[in-house]
Amino acid sequence: MESKKIASLGRDRRASRVIVALLALGFVALLVAAAATYWTQRQNEEIAQRVSHTLLVEARLGAFASANERMETARRGLLLTNDQRFAVIMNKAEESARAQLGDLGVLIRDNPDQVARVARLRKLIEDYGAYNRTAIGGGIAARRAVVEGFASDTGVAYVRDVRGVVDAMMADELGLLREREGKQRRTQALFNTTLLITGLLILAVAAITLLLIRRNLVDLRLSREQLRHLNESLEELVEARTAELSRANAEIQRFAYIVSHDLRSPLVNVMGFTAELEAARKAIADYLARSEEANWQAPDPATRLAIEEDLPEAIGFIRSSTQKMDRLINAILNLSRQGRRSLAPERLDLGLVVRTIADSLEHRIQETGTRLEIGDLPQIVNDRLAVEQILSNLIENALKYLKPGRAGVIAISGRSEYGRAFVEVKDNGRGIDPRDHDRIFDLFRRSGTQDQPGEGIGLAHARALAYRLGGTIDVQSALDEGSIFRLTLPVEWKGGEENA
Repeated sequence: MESKKIASLGRDRRASRVIVALLALGFVALLVAAAATYWTQRQNEEIAQRVSHTLLVEARLGAFASANERMETARRGLLLTNDQRFAVIMNKAEESARAQLGDLGVLIRDNPDQVARVARLRKLIEDYGAYNRTAIGGGIAARRAVVEGFASDTGVAYVRDVRGVVDAMMADELGLLREREGKQRRTQALFNTTLLITGLLILAVAAITLLLIRRNLVDLRLSREQLRHLNESLEELVEARTAELSRANAEIQRFAYIVSHDLRSPLVNVMGFTAELEAARKAIADYLARSEEANWQAPDPATRLAIEEDLPEAIGFIRSSTQKMDRLINAILNLSRQGRRSLAPERLDLGLVVRTIADSLEHRIQETGTRLEIGDLPQIVNDRLAVEQILSNLIENALKYLKPGRAGVIAISGRSEYGRAFVEVKDNGRGIDPRDHDRIFDLFRRSGTQDQPGEGIGLAHARALAYRLGGTIDVQSALDEGSIFRLTLPVEWKGGEENA
């Protein structure tokens, strides 16, 4: 069944790139909106401060103008009535006007035009006050003259000049206020436009992204269904293959058992007849010896050679061959029995198992001067006898194939992860030619110089046991560089075929 490759975000790499680009665009739009909001807020705060400043200037101007008008009104009342209460009011109004001018000078110090106007107002107030003190302090005649010529009075001219300057300052501040209000409206309009465009962009990005993700989810759902069907088919296929493998294994075991029994019968006959031939040879040899002692006629040289050399050699070959065949048949029977043995999982401390094996091999270890290093090993649940047979074979092989002239070192270590236990048996022995890495696990096959006893069954038996326990054995080695055999087993084997 053809399946589509589903990427992490989209139905393919191109869709994934589009989704990532859209998400990035949406993120950038949010950043732009946040930056615009921050900028607008700062602009509004600045404009609000300036508007507040303008309003405060206008308030001080209004207070100054009011004080100036009170001062003029009090002056007129004093001139008309000579009531000293008006003099008090006039003095207070003059003090208030001077105070308001002081505040104005601080407020408008960043505006040269307004600074000049404030200086003009100070000069007018000074002159106005000096004129009033002169006019009022001049007696009744002087005051009467001021009243009669009020239309052209100098004090009135001062007041008019003050009003003109105040009006100019108010007009200037009003212009600034309108300018700042316009800027605030433009800033707000720009912010609203930016926010609207950003919102529309985010909506578009969200819509397109959701559409692509929805298509991706549909593809994922279809792929999940396909995967489920494939898994179901695979499980059925595995079950069928496992059943076939079990039947084939059972047939092989029965065949091995039958063949070994059938082979043993003629082998026993051959061995029996070989023994009889050996007895007959000895009888003939005895007869030949007696004939020489009794001076009988000796056989010809060819007959003597056959009796004394050819016949013993042939019988020796037959005996060694039958003994080897007997050992092979016994090995096949042992494998057959092991394959039929019921496995019983139990909790095993592999460190304790290895130390027990090392104790049983202590004599051989001491004899070869080998250093055995046992590291941390995991705990597993598996068949004790089978695990012991596998590890014993690997450790015994490491001892058996040490490099002559090199101090032997065998290191055994392990770990567990993802529900699997790993055990390594590392040695610094002869090593194995990489071309023979698969061959050494075949039945009756060996690698390298055959100077050690064995029939080539141990590793084949170990790998078969490992497979039966739900694990594997592999090797990493090179000639003269030692070997590393790795055993992998499930941390918890429950029996049956579930770990096969």
